Amino acid sequence: MDVPFKDKGGRRKAAVPKVQGQQAEYALGEQIGFYLRQANQRHVAIFASLMAEKLTTTQWAALVKLNELQRCSQGNLGRETAMDMATIKGVVDRLVKRGLVHTAPDATDARRLVLTLTPDGEATVARNLSVALQISQETLSNLTVAERMMLMELLQKIC
Repeated sequence: MDVPFKDKGGRRKAAVPKVQGQQAEYALGEQIGFYLRQANQRHVAIFASLMAEKLTTTQWAALVKLNELQRCSQGNLGRETAMDMATIKGVVDRLVKRGLVHTAPDATDARRLVLTLTPDGEATVARNLSVALQISQETLSNLTVAERMMLMELLQKIC
């Protein structure tokens, strides 16, 4: 699919991919993944500079979602935070080690771990909610309100 875009100077660029004969020309700087990665790097840098608890973005996502759910299985937390099983296991292991999450076997299914926030985990979430909002605002600071809404809608559509 040809996707027109503007370069950093705001100049409209040709649609991609450019076709020469039968082969498409691939230019890294014209690919959506290139810009998504840069946007993510910017967000992670802002997150790391403002989040005082030395949490990663995935750890924060797990804490906030667990705070919302109160109690859930590790697998469900992974699904709710869009993390695969290996990733959520590593995230949960690190949060348990830090004393922010408690795990216990499920009473009805011993194969399943039930997760809950510890009091320290609850306090960590409470302390950092306003910082997390500030991080989102800073990440989107170069966009108008309408552009922010459009970006969120488009990202949700491709996810």
